[in-house]
Amino acid sequence: MRVILSFRYSHWRSVLTPRKQPRQQRSRETVAAILEAAAQLFQRHGYTGTTTNKIAERAGVSIGSLYQYFPNKDALLVALAEHYLAESVQQVAQVFARAGEHRPPLPVLLADLVECVAVLHTDRPRLHRLLFDQAPRTPDLVTRFRQAEQQIAQALARELRRLGTGGPDPELNALLAVQGIEAHLHGALLDLPAGRDATAHVRAVVRLWQQALSAPCDPAEAHRSLGQASSGPNRRSR
Repeated sequence: MRVILSFRYSHWRSVLTPRKQPRQQRSRETVAAILEAAAQLFQRHGYTGTTTNKIAERAGVSIGSLYQYFPNKDALLVALAEHYLAESVQQVAQVFARAGEHRPPLPVLLADLVECVAVLHTDRPRLHRLLFDQAPRTPDLVTRFRQAEQQIAQALARELRRLGTGGPDPELNALLAVQGIEAHLHGALLDLPAGRDATAHVRAVVRLWQQALSAPCDPAEAHRSLGQASSGPNRRSR
């Protein structure tokens, strides 16, 4: 089994990771142009309607130059997913930077957080759906996603403790909130039921988590760390 997993991981790395890392400014600009062209075409034409030849043409580079960095279309999807994840973390970090400066009440904090995540979903909705549905889940990408999720949850937990809310275990409830907000907005904004208003859905998500996180924090019972909360119960002893 270990040999099989090792082979799969090596295979993923060979076909889904960049062949060459850009080191000079010109190379970085080339890669940025390729990724932006890929994002535009995936957004406009979807997965099947986008080809590496079209991406290279859109980026203003030769197909050989594209293949120097990305072996195939799926490798571009993975790179876009990584880029989107990094951008999302940066945008959400600004929410908590503002919170640290202005110390808002819970409703304002949650409205700012939910609006930020909503914008990330709706900026390029078709591309967002494509990345969610079809980007290969490489081990590296999954690890980065979980790390980002916990980083955001830790920042939210700190704010909950500042506000004296979050229930008996703010760390766990912050993690559930981060996971829940992402899932609720993904479903509400990318699969909006007919006749429903997206703004009303966003407001409903804010109200839902405001109610869930309004319970007073009990410091005497909230000693588990976020890492313990996310590792899961009933771990077997070896």
